[in-house]
Amino acid sequence: MQLIVATRNAHKTREIQRILGPAFMVTDLSAHPEIPDIRENGKSFEENAILKAVGASRHLPGFIVADDSGLEVDALGGAPGIFSARYAGENATDKQNIERLLGELARTVADETKRSAQFRCAIALARKGELLGTFEGIVEGIVVERARGLYGFGYDPIFVPRGFQETFAELPAEVKDTISHRAKAIRGLNAKLAALKTAD
Repeated sequence: MQLIVATRNAHKTREIQRILGPAFMVTDLSAHPEIPDIRENGKSFEENAILKAVGASRHLPGFIVADDSGLEVDALGGAPGIFSARYAGENATDKQNIERLLGELARTVADETKRSAQFRCAIALARKGELLGTFEGIVEGIVVERARGLYGFGYDPIFVPRGFQETFAELPAEVKDTISHRAKAIRGLNAKLAALKTAD
């Protein structure tokens, strides 16, 4: 089955392909420069995922998937949340976003036990301008004081999922892909795609 992910983030596309496995061929908007960037002005991860999936599905055939995800830190009132990708500015790098987050936490939290956080992922599925479903995944954990690990992307180097000692950036992909917020959301997506395939 072919899927187009409404993103130009190659890391995200590769992770989605890896989790879905060889039964799917996953591409993204890198191959479609004619598709305009869709403004992510929703008030939640789900709203932004819907905007991207439905918007892209008006221009492209077949199933379009969009993912909006980020880190919610309890001590920061849920920040960076939907602004995770641009927490340190519109074109911020992962490193800059991490530095800002760790700086905010250092100023806010004296007690290092109060660093609870969760990664949240919302995925939307659309075809021909119609929303077919949304799926959510959450993984709880803590934010550590310094970046560790070479894998993953985004805030992975500072997030330790509950029940583990390693950050997402230290865990091998085959472990992360079974416990991550994106993996949980994709399980729901996979079930929906299987149902649609049977219906077709």
